[in-house]
Amino acid sequence: MDITILQYIFSVISGVIVGFSLGLIGGGGSILAIPLLIYFVGIRNPHLVIGTTALAVGINALINVYSHLRKKNVNLRTGAIFTVFGVIGVLIGTTLGLITPGGKLLFLFSFLMMIIGAYMFVTKCRTCKNYDAIPGNAKNQDDPPDPPKKGFWQKTKLEIFGILAGFASGYFGIGGGFLIVPALLYSADITMNLAVGTSLLSVGTFGLVTALRYGIAGKVLVPIALLYVLGGIFGGFAGARLSSTMKRSTLRRFFSLIIIVVGIYMAIESYAAVF
Repeated sequence: MDITILQYIFSVISGVIVGFSLGLIGGGGSILAIPLLIYFVGIRNPHLVIGTTALAVGINALINVYSHLRKKNVNLRTGAIFTVFGVIGVLIGTTLGLITPGGKLLFLFSFLMMIIGAYMFVTKCRTCKNYDAIPGNAKNQDDPPDPPKKGFWQKTKLEIFGILAGFASGYFGIGGGFLIVPALLYSADITMNLAVGTSLLSVGTFGLVTALRYGIAGKVLVPIALLYVLGGIFGGFAGARLSSTMKRSTLRRFFSLIIIVVGIYMAIESYAAVF
């Protein structure tokens, strides 16, 4: 596929938007990567878009793992188990995704966006409480650790949720942090800070495995993905700085409405391709 200079520029801008939203609200922003590539950058091949965004999201997540490792916000053992079994789900998801017609895939993705937007709107942001309690202060405080739970069922839950999260990530080509963090909280019984940091291991791995699978099928635009990452770095820095002066819970709800609106638009646009 031939890419114009203008599309390369729009790719950087899209990366800035995604990175800015992630830095501003702390999660959920990567779901905008797919509609931005399709409707803003103008890449109309859904499978090509999914493979490209998966690579960008995977690289970005692995870059961010380092800072969480320094803060000791990563549970390597839990992350490894969740990720290894999640890769099984990713491989199943990508296989089904590649054989699903692009229009149908976008239609299903639009409903996922609406569900996620609604979930973000009605649920309390547990990572926002420290920002809202002290306006202008972005200091992060650890949650009190939960007592560890061990046993066969505890390990099985982690494996099952890993496969399910991996499948969703592979099928739709999304980062899945909004799925992986709750899954880790439920299946591993770890603190919110640990869940967020640990989730990046899975998000990064799932993204790279998805990109590899799509790349084998010739469905990845590497230059576009790298420009996305580049724009995301600058956007994330700006969003993080602005978030320290604003109420994150309010921003989260506002952003959730944007996700819902974009989801509705995608459903309307892709409806004809399905029916």
